[in-house]
Amino acid sequence: MNVNLCGDAEASGSSGADSTQCLWELETLETTRALGRGLAQRLPKGAILLLEGSLGAGKTSLVQGLALACGISEPITSPTFSLAQHYPDGNPPLVHLDLYRLDTPGSADELFLQEEEEARAMGALMAVEWPERLRLVLPEAWQLELAYQGEGRKARLTPPHASAMKASTSCALG
Repeated sequence: MNVNLCGDAEASGSSGADSTQCLWELETLETTRALGRGLAQRLPKGAILLLEGSLGAGKTSLVQGLALACGISEPITSPTFSLAQHYPDGNPPLVHLDLYRLDTPGSADELFLQEEEEARAMGALMAVEWPERLRLVLPEAWQLELAYQGEGRKARLTPPHASAMKASTSCALG
């Protein structure tokens, strides 16, 4: 699977992407995991990846791919009840956050800020499910939207605000 990280006009056969977004068609959960593996290899060190999508859209499957690329062998499940999982032995380490159950104003922000501090201290990649619960503005974060498309799914990656993004970041992952 050719993974493209927001630099080419087209990504993995999907049309409609421009220089600020990449699009993928994900036919199976394995292609979703493969996208996660590709992203983990190419996102900048310490990146924050916000994962948006309805229940069952593939957010946790994508994090499983991130974890595989980081060399994490333990099972990856959604931290819906624990809210956060840390995988410090990965290369890079991985912090997986799920804000689904946090609907009290400010509680998602508070948890995110605590976990972000720990992730930065570890040099970890941080994956956040249900970021729409946050009231914070995160211009440095990458945003990945997953949605159903026919029998599969589609993914759209939007890079951080241009001023927070490194000029050398390219879209091609292979």
